[in-house]
Amino acid sequence: MTEPTTPDAGTPSTGGTVELLNDVERPGAWTLLIDGILQSEVDLGDPRHLEVEYMRRLGHLADLAAPAVMPLDVLHLGGGALTLARYVEATRAGSRQLAVESNATVAALVGRRLPVARYAGAEPNRTDPGRARPGTGEIGILVADARAALERLPAGSFDLLVVDVFAGAQTPAHLTSVEFTIAGARVLRPSGIYAVNVGDGPPLAHARGRVAAVRSVFAHVCVLAEPAVLRGRRFGNLVVVASDGELPVSGLIRRIAADPFPARLVEGAALDQFVAACAPIVDANAEPSPVMPAEVFP
Repeated sequence: MTEPTTPDAGTPSTGGTVELLNDVERPGAWTLLIDGILQSEVDLGDPRHLEVEYMRRLGHLADLAAPAVMPLDVLHLGGGALTLARYVEATRAGSRQLAVESNATVAALVGRRLPVARYAGAEPNRTDPGRARPGTGEIGILVADARAALERLPAGSFDLLVVDVFAGAQTPAHLTSVEFTIAGARVLRPSGIYAVNVGDGPPLAHARGRVAAVRSVFAHVCVLAEPAVLRGRRFGNLVVVASDGELPVSGLIRRIAADPFPARLVEGAALDQFVAACAPIVDANAEPSPVMPAEVFP
């Protein structure tokens, strides 16, 4: 069961009506919605708890991105309720993180009702992760368009880049292309990891184009998703993971197979088959991701 917050439930914004709902059975758990569409779920009492399946897969990736408890520099494109950023801080204390959120109403509401420590101001030129105080685990919050911020951040600044951007139910077109992926690769360190959440359904044409775009930039790529989604039987989330260094494939396979809703990892020849002859998405032909069907969020 949930109950709306007051006075912040139903706050209008340029990106839709924003709501924070508190779970009465788990007082520390909150759900962020825009126009009734789920954007984030976070448990302030236990930030290691990741309720949403694709977010759990991203959590596994964060766990395996470096030796246990080693702090990371992480860039989150798409802030929401800062679910993954809070998870990283809980599991890797002292990590320096920056979350870019395009919806000012969301950033203000989350900052007011679910606050975190901050190190960055509102200007991209103030978001160098080196400005965070080492060991404090502060999370910077920047209100800006994800791509505009990405293109202004210093090169080689991050160990992990997570792209989880939705305007309502769709990822904006300018965040789906080869050119966008190149901009993401630029801010990563040589062994840094790029991860993007893709929402798609049958016939998965958008997802294939997104994977092809990532493969055109990075040396190593894999996809994590539930079998029914990979087979094009229903709409769902595909997490695309990439790096110029080796990926933690074996660890990911073990973890996602043991999840409540087990997923598969696709790489190599199987990923060739998944992409087939699909061309990479480029700026000139980019379109928003497909609209999520109403039944995805009853």
